[in-house]
Amino acid sequence: MKKVYIFILSLVMLSIAPLSAQNKDTKKADKLFKQFDYFDAAAEYLKIAENGKADGYVHKQLAESYFNMFNAAEASKWYAKAVETPQEAETYFRYAQMLKAQGKYEDANKQMKQFAAKAPNDQRAKDFNANPNYLPKLLDKQKQYEVKALELNSDKSDFGAFLNQNSLYFASARNGARKTYGWTEEPYLDIYKANYNLDGTIINAEPVTEVNSKWHDGPVTLSADGNTMYFASESFLEKSFEKDKINNTKLKISQVNLFKASNVNGKWSNITVLPFCNNEYSTGNPFLSKDGKTLYFSSNMPGSIGGIDVWKVAVNQDGTFGTPENMGAKINTEGDESFPSVSEDNKIFYFASSGRQGFGGYDLFMYDMSKGESVNMGKPVNSEKDDFAFSFNKEKNIGFISSNRAGVDNIYLATPICGVEVMTIVTDAKTGAILANAKVSIVDDKKNVISTEMSNSKGEVTYYVECDKNYTVQASKDGYESNTFPVAASKGPEKKVDAPLNPIDVIVTETEVVLKPIFFEFNKSNITQEGAFELDKLVQVMQHNQDMVIMANSHTDNRGSDIYNLNLSDRRAKSTIQYIISKGISKERISGKGMGETQPKVDCKENCTEEQHAENRRSEFLIVKK
Repeated sequence: MKKVYIFILSLVMLSIAPLSAQNKDTKKADKLFKQFDYFDAAAEYLKIAENGKADGYVHKQLAESYFNMFNAAEASKWYAKAVETPQEAETYFRYAQMLKAQGKYEDANKQMKQFAAKAPNDQRAKDFNANPNYLPKLLDKQKQYEVKALELNSDKSDFGAFLNQNSLYFASARNGARKTYGWTEEPYLDIYKANYNLDGTIINAEPVTEVNSKWHDGPVTLSADGNTMYFASESFLEKSFEKDKINNTKLKISQVNLFKASNVNGKWSNITVLPFCNNEYSTGNPFLSKDGKTLYFSSNMPGSIGGIDVWKVAVNQDGTFGTPENMGAKINTEGDESFPSVSEDNKIFYFASSGRQGFGGYDLFMYDMSKGESVNMGKPVNSEKDDFAFSFNKEKNIGFISSNRAGVDNIYLATPICGVEVMTIVTDAKTGAILANAKVSIVDDKKNVISTEMSNSKGEVTYYVECDKNYTVQASKDGYESNTFPVAASKGPEKKVDAPLNPIDVIVTETEVVLKPIFFEFNKSNITQEGAFELDKLVQVMQHNQDMVIMANSHTDNRGSDIYNLNLSDRRAKSTIQYIISKGISKERISGKGMGETQPKVDCKENCTEEQHAENRRSEFLIVKK
């Protein structure tokens, strides 16, 4: 996404280089830069560089020009030259963003270290220092959506899709007859509407002429009944602007304002600017909650934490508005946050951020109102490029995101993968106390271990699994009996699994460590999952009794020949020994012997039941030395 579209016309977020660095050689380029004509400004700065007259100022201006055009390769090239001389902290952060946008994470981390050293109190620096190698875990996140580009997209920027009933609204620069905007070298944005058909096709994209102006217009949000629209446009629309006092130019600066329109007989009219907009700051990217009571938007108004923050304002029944409220540090950072949206039940909040740890550029995050935590939405929703403007329609069970991952802003269909959030809470079965640092695995119906993690300070481990499949949670902790807990097939979205573990109560006599029988499957010598849980108890006893030496005797049932059973039991004894050693017990402390069918626990001879055969397939643990 070209940086302009984070805020449509985010004039105030630019870092203006010190005037003292400018000179007669840069005069033309500087003027273009101040007018936000980054395409032509870059061309002029390049001429200076090609003539051998470039210094740190020109390098920085080139980097900033390409940064604002989201040309990551060229921006990185010139940032590399710019940081050969000391720069302000934000320069290193932007350089890191451009490197991440190209998948160069190690190089990005080097620049983040520079940023963190220069701005140690910045929350972005604190997050980096606390977790510099966050990417592997982010890549391991469960895939939650299938993402596919819409055929609706043009060769120009298309973004900010919002589905209202059977109409899809979005912003687009596809109108080739419009004047070209110097920031992007594309036509100014218009608001479009397309038909969403029952078969999922989206056709007949047409401009919404009543609300479009000769300036940037869009994106939009609508009330549930489709009769009220909120949209972003420039303050030029109401002939409102400010002179560029900072740079002492004749340039008229337009802010981005939010406007309201009403649907009257199928036409949009009664267009009015919202009362909290003014010429000192911008407000854009609106999203109205399903109940119509809250309007979310992005702004750099006073009280913002970073360059652009997410805000909300109450929409009263009489059509008036409350006082805008900043969404706070759980959403906003010292970077930029924009493109807010909220689920229809008001429980999940979505936003785009360049200030939180992600893949590069802007990433999409979700904030669970009940948990109070902002979480990266992972791939394929996010990419190394800019990903933003997520909205979800519960009735049709589809969402839309915008991304420039293909080189231009496009709209993508996001189809949920049916999944279940399985939260396991591990506790002491006798006292009910929370058990942190317990080992929790989730296993599919084919006994494949999907993932293993340690429980947090609340005893919790959360996994995302597929719908309509049976799973098993395995939990273990030193001093406790391991156990399994079934997870029945479900369509989700959430399932809670209580995992109480019993403290280990192993009987240790003078001659034997008494466990539940270590059963084996018929004609097999591998350790079963149930057997492993019991052997873990023996491991813990041996860990707490460092001088203890054990002899493991393995037995078979009486099916098969004597010699075959003797060999089978020997293999089982060796499997048992190998398992114990694999848990860190010295091989000098564990030995084993196969007993075959010579010492049956149930002497049933030829008329054994399956249960009796199973009892005879066992291991026993004799204490050789305490």
